[in-house]
Amino acid sequence: MSSRERILGRVRRALADLPDDEPPITRAYLREHGRRGVAETVELLAENLADYRAVVHRTDGDGLAGLIAALLRERGSASVLVPPGVPPGWLAATGVPRVADRAESTPRELDRVDSVVTGCAVAVAETGTLVLDGSPDQGRRRITLVPDHHICVVRVPGQVVSSVPQALGRLDPARPLTWISGPSATSDIELDRVEGVHGPRTLEVVLVSEG
Repeated sequence: MSSRERILGRVRRALADLPDDEPPITRAYLREHGRRGVAETVELLAENLADYRAVVHRTDGDGLAGLIAALLRERGSASVLVPPGVPPGWLAATGVPRVADRAESTPRELDRVDSVVTGCAVAVAETGTLVLDGSPDQGRRRITLVPDHHICVVRVPGQVVSSVPQALGRLDPARPLTWISGPSATSDIELDRVEGVHGPRTLEVVLVSEG
């Protein structure tokens, strides 16, 4: 008997005495903690992003292209990877050479890219988390994990929710979901923090007010 069969046997024995019509056990989990308005939710997102050491910027649609150009210039980026679905206007103010999101790109090629600019699927205020789902404006998962600098554009308030349960209601579980809470970081047993081990060292989040 395999370990799998042994474990499943224990589960079956534990459930043997339950009637077939036993209602499922449900838990009354909160869908959000507290009651916040739209502005308060966006402020909480910004605070938690910053707490995770992401760099938060705010602008409107008219200022977005200029801000992205400034961020690339300050970074000294000589190349920027742009997924095919990113609106052309986002990078209209910069002449930094663009790298396409290609299936055949190797990790070594992606490592030579200075920056990547993407959108996101949803942003969670309570956890300071950005979720990417591989949509055309977000590209393949690896393009946000290998390059060292990620600029992520979040439309406010349309893409901002309070809690993880609310985010799950917007996401397709069949898509390749990447959950990002700040720049990549890890620490050893002595709590020495190292950034950039399994993702970008620098995460810049641009909150763009809609309308």
